[in-house]
Amino acid sequence: MRSHRRVIETARQAVELYGYDEIATPIFEFSQVFERTLGEASDIVTKEMYSFSDKGGDVITLRPENTAGVARCFISEGLAQQVPVRFFYAGPMFRHERPQKGRQRQFHQVGVELIGLAQPQADVEVIAAGVRVLDGLGVLDKTVLEINTLGDPESREAYRGVLVDYFSRHVDALSEDSRARLTRNPLRILDSKDEGDRRIVADAPLFADYLNAASVDFFERVKEGLTALGIGYQLNPRLVRGLDYYSHTAFEFTTTALGAQGTVLAGGRYDGLIKMMGGADTPGVGWAAGVERLAMLCGAAPAFRRPVALVPVGAAAETEAFKLAERLRGAGLRVDLAYSGNMSRRMKRANRVGAAASVLVGEDELARGVATVRNMDTGTQDEVALTSLEEYLAQYR
Repeated sequence: MRSHRRVIETARQAVELYGYDEIATPIFEFSQVFERTLGEASDIVTKEMYSFSDKGGDVITLRPENTAGVARCFISEGLAQQVPVRFFYAGPMFRHERPQKGRQRQFHQVGVELIGLAQPQADVEVIAAGVRVLDGLGVLDKTVLEINTLGDPESREAYRGVLVDYFSRHVDALSEDSRARLTRNPLRILDSKDEGDRRIVADAPLFADYLNAASVDFFERVKEGLTALGIGYQLNPRLVRGLDYYSHTAFEFTTTALGAQGTVLAGGRYDGLIKMMGGADTPGVGWAAGVERLAMLCGAAPAFRRPVALVPVGAAAETEAFKLAERLRGAGLRVDLAYSGNMSRRMKRANRVGAAASVLVGEDELARGVATVRNMDTGTQDEVALTSLEEYLAQYR
């Protein structure tokens, strides 16, 4: 949990600098929210979503991702009059996948959504925010930014037709999944992990050859913006998003340090999403990052905040120690106070909980208005007046 908290808090603080406010959407939504946006025939909907009927007969789904929930909130809360809006989120998502390192059925994501800006500078902004998150976690140098353009709807439609023609000539060699995608979602074939599909994809026409002038110009301005900010990237012409509401920029930060699950932060522009869900035609761009994967990439968990152990000696000291513990907590110290056991057992507990210092208070010390403070690392100890104990222990805060 310390590792998770480091990722979430670092991300929250980083994107706050760009004006992103936190949003929390329901963990479950009406299933139609995802069926409409992800496509009823997509792998997520057909194979991975946790969907069930509630007691009222409504079909609901544990959210497999959060962009659709944010878009639904944008529409239902009438936020179109406030654009642009910037949202940050953190929380659990659910997909029925085969668990493996870096992939769980309940996993956690942080993410941002920038809604209401159609300019390429918005794409650059969200990527820059992602860079700042990864840099804040100390893992930016372990990742590579890959980018591609999906063009505008006109370019996408032209490319879709070319892909269908190409893959139709190789239909017998395609995997079963890719044959099913051929008519409804041919771009998804480009992302297939099947080895036979990948050999066919290697010679498929490139999207770049079918972009219109407006799409080329948009992507050039994104690349210029990244270069101006000193953000390095690699072009990946096979990086796609299969859903029709995606357009223009697609990007992923990938790593080779986590085995098969190499994508740690991914996003893109989804100008058609809100209109598809019944809202006004509103552009959007964002990303999501896996908390578990980023935590693994960060390595060792952050050091925990070591407590100060209070060790009362004798019955008379028990009540005073209880009150003293509250005083020290009020001064910002983490305090561990055991409620039973002799001095030996309590000192063993102090070691077990990793205490930085122990404060011994007995009847004699109370009579003299002092406590004995022992440094648990060096073994040295001092007598400290109870009235100035908070100031002395500040070094252990």
